[in-house]
Amino acid sequence: MSEEWLRGETVRLRALEPEDLELLYRWENNPAWWDVGNTLAPYSRYLLKQYIAESHRDIFELKQQRFMVDYLPEGMATVGMVDLYDFDPHHRRAGVGILVDPAYQRRGIGREALDVLMQYAFAFLKLHQLYAHVSVKNEASSRLFSRCGFKTTGRLTDWLQNQTGYMDVYVMQRVCNQENMD
Repeated sequence: MSEEWLRGETVRLRALEPEDLELLYRWENNPAWWDVGNTLAPYSRYLLKQYIAESHRDIFELKQQRFMVDYLPEGMATVGMVDLYDFDPHHRRAGVGILVDPAYQRRGIGREALDVLMQYAFAFLKLHQLYAHVSVKNEASSRLFSRCGFKTTGRLTDWLQNQTGYMDVYVMQRVCNQENMD
């Protein structure tokens, strides 16, 4: 696969490297973000090293793919990550997750990274649709996905549990067709 599939004007998506261990450790173990994912406890460095070591396996085998997001104007600083998860090759769909380090938010990095990921998913993997579960309280994420062409198609009640109870999530989908391939 050519690098052009994974590069935008200011961001590059790339595979996990052993040097990413400390960033993953910091991001995955931030309890402030556990509410919007499925993390119940901290990850050890040992487990994250194993995860990185196994990341060379392809999406058809693992049913997920994580890319690190490098921000080119900052000398290739790694500023976030994007995931394809729950990959379903028969129905040609996958879930999408994105994290941009708070120090780099509000620069358009998330939007460009998501655009690059969608180009890869639709044009290279030939997926038919991508979806995201976005907490109704996460307005910034809802706006990001909307700006990238995702439509809110439903609401799941009491979908995510947090310290104060349960949160609803929006189901947001982007279906690929000839009109939205760009």
